[in-house]
Amino acid sequence: MTGRAMDPLPAAAVGAAAEKEADPQAADLPTPQAVEPQVIVQRAPAPSRMQMPQGNPLLLSHSLQELLARDTVQVELIPEKKGLFLKHAEYEVSSQRFKSSVYRRYNDFVVFQEMLLHKFPYRMVPALPPKRMLGADREFIEARRRALKRFVNLVARHPLFSEDVVLKLFLSFSGSDVQNKLKESAQCVGDEFMNCKLATRAKDFLPADIQAQFAISRELIRNIYNSFHKLRDRAERIASRAIDNAADLLIFGKELSAIGSDTTLLPSWAALNSSTWGSLKWALKGLSVEFALPEDKAAQQGKQAENDVVEKLNLFLDLLQSYKDLCERHEKGVLHKHQRALHKYSLMKRQMMSAAVQNCEPESVEQLESRIVEQENAIQTMELRNYFSLYCLHQETQLIHVYLPLTSHILRAFVNSQIQGHKEMSKVWNDLRPKLSCLFAGPHSALTPPRSPPQSPPEDGLCPH
Repeated sequence: MTGRAMDPLPAAAVGAAAEKEADPQAADLPTPQAVEPQVIVQRAPAPSRMQMPQGNPLLLSHSLQELLARDTVQVELIPEKKGLFLKHAEYEVSSQRFKSSVYRRYNDFVVFQEMLLHKFPYRMVPALPPKRMLGADREFIEARRRALKRFVNLVARHPLFSEDVVLKLFLSFSGSDVQNKLKESAQCVGDEFMNCKLATRAKDFLPADIQAQFAISRELIRNIYNSFHKLRDRAERIASRAIDNAADLLIFGKELSAIGSDTTLLPSWAALNSSTWGSLKWALKGLSVEFALPEDKAAQQGKQAENDVVEKLNLFLDLLQSYKDLCERHEKGVLHKHQRALHKYSLMKRQMMSAAVQNCEPESVEQLESRIVEQENAIQTMELRNYFSLYCLHQETQLIHVYLPLTSHILRAFVNSQIQGHKEMSKVWNDLRPKLSCLFAGPHSALTPPRSPPQSPPEDGLCPH
């Protein structure tokens, strides 16, 4: 960062900034140390103000390992449901960084996200999973738990969010009124534009072709998202097939047990083969329990694919979706407001010219001039916010590329799960094969499989034995 003093804000921005006060809640909370010196941290006496890194503040210098090491947050569903009339799910949220364990409801996550969007409207704030009021089954609740876990981990590893008081409150405050605490921490503090000392000079650090770069980056991220979305769908199908395979093996073993437990009387014309049928039932009954192990291994393989592959893909997709949402906020928010302000200014100018031509009263002309000056200040503020939004977008784009090496983690986990799964299943089937010799050997006899005269293999390719 350069050592120059901050450029003065336009009149509208200065007036808004004067109404902002330091956060009264921040002083009561411990401030964790930043992982890297480049991370934006809060400075005394106003924790809401942000220090920018030395050098070129536009460029980030984080690695994926550094971001992942910031914190690991676990979100577990509490089995008991509270509430007299409307039942709701409650989650235990545990942070390694803060060494804390707190209880949160879904609505707490909603307020947490709202405060992040209020303070950081130009950053990638992840989306929350949908809330289902009625008929939330176990599968939906588990999917939402996983999504909440991804959400809070992405937030806890963001260079800016990780050093903000809102995150500290959410992960460490153990009181019952966490929602009010979160709102109080943000109500007296402006957004990042009001608190970043480089906000009014953001244009100076942007490349000349920033608009073209923004369009190219947006298209690239959109293509990456679409491709990874398809990869995630394939990975889900692979994991689902493993789980379905486990269910089929379980049913297969049950059917063998049902054959071995059959109590139907043997007809008299089959009495000569009664010993063979009895031995076969006895053998199938014993073999049925052997299918419990391959069933368990197949289920484990499906769960491992879900946890190690599908969840990592979902994490990356959530990050990419937050970037897409940020681009949309930039276009529909800052740019749209800027265009509206310019349009309003143009109308005022026309009114001023018309008043001058019609020789209106001096008081009305002065009021119109005052409104035009105010509108000019508003346009200048919108213009500064537009460049600051592009400044933040540039940094968030870099953050997306920092996360790209996560692809190698995902592919390595996928390959390892396939290797481990096939090795384990191969061992299970090889251990089971020698036990098939008992099919024609009962407890009181030593029958051998019937022998057939030498003949060519049947058309179906199966061995006659």
